[in-house]
Amino acid sequence: MNYTYYIADVFTNQIFSGAQIAVFPSAEELSLEQMGLVARELNLSESVFLAQKKGVENHYIMKIFTPRGEIDFAGQTIIAAGYVLAACGNKLPVDEAHTTVIFEQNTGKIQASISHSEGKASFIQFARTVSPVVDYYVPTDNELARFLGINQAHIDTKKYATRLVSCDVPYLVVPVYYYEAVRDAVFNFSAWSQSSAPQTAAQEILLVSPKTPYQDSDFAARLVGPNIGAHEDPPVGSAIPALAAYLCSFDHMQKGTYTFAVQRGDDKMRRSILNLEMDHKGENTLNLRVGGEAVMAAEGTMFIPKI
Repeated sequence: MNYTYYIADVFTNQIFSGAQIAVFPSAEELSLEQMGLVARELNLSESVFLAQKKGVENHYIMKIFTPRGEIDFAGQTIIAAGYVLAACGNKLPVDEAHTTVIFEQNTGKIQASISHSEGKASFIQFARTVSPVVDYYVPTDNELARFLGINQAHIDTKKYATRLVSCDVPYLVVPVYYYEAVRDAVFNFSAWSQSSAPQTAAQEILLVSPKTPYQDSDFAARLVGPNIGAHEDPPVGSAIPALAAYLCSFDHMQKGTYTFAVQRGDDKMRRSILNLEMDHKGENTLNLRVGGEAVMAAEGTMFIPKI
């Protein structure tokens, strides 16, 4: 059968920037095996397959695949799916200022709000409540510097500290003083394997700096790790809940609602801007909202044979 799909550039308002996400808005007849093959064929960071839930308005089952297989959650896929559904015209109403849609990922139902301007989706935001687990058992600064390829003196040990944070998926969050340390880090697999890091169960390291040369962002972030290519700069949407929980784990963060803009990439590496709101109440659960813009990059048709 022929299936129409779209490629959206997410967390950006400029084409050829942000995260490239493929969205199949009418994937009701596709099997998980077919979805996996399609994701490998497209070879994008994520491919999203949507199936409208029968008898329920604005409710979609969402399956997410990377070229390596299915994953349970990804924030950037929600932004892409909401934008594409609104752009399709007959999938979601766009005659109101805001449209609410439910995306049911493997981790559960996630509510998204799509804001419209002149009949087009202008901003997509989703809400999520997480129950973070924060662990203080982390590799030494010397180990971190060696497998990240950065100067040990650039690791922030004053205002922040390295911590292991999990909101379903564990991330090793490493704070650095300078933006350049985020961009110039080069992951060393040999040093990683010889360190205590593999014992933490985290397969991805989130480098974070509160310094950025751009006026529209408060933090610069980048994911590196043993399963990420040396020259890759993957989307960070999935790690944003862990970043929010990380920030709230410090005593100097007073209770209240915070709004941050997180930058991923740069002008040469598909720069993204993720808008984060979080309600820090000092409780075991954390309410957060993640939003961003998107633009349409491509529309295509794929012939997917039965298996």
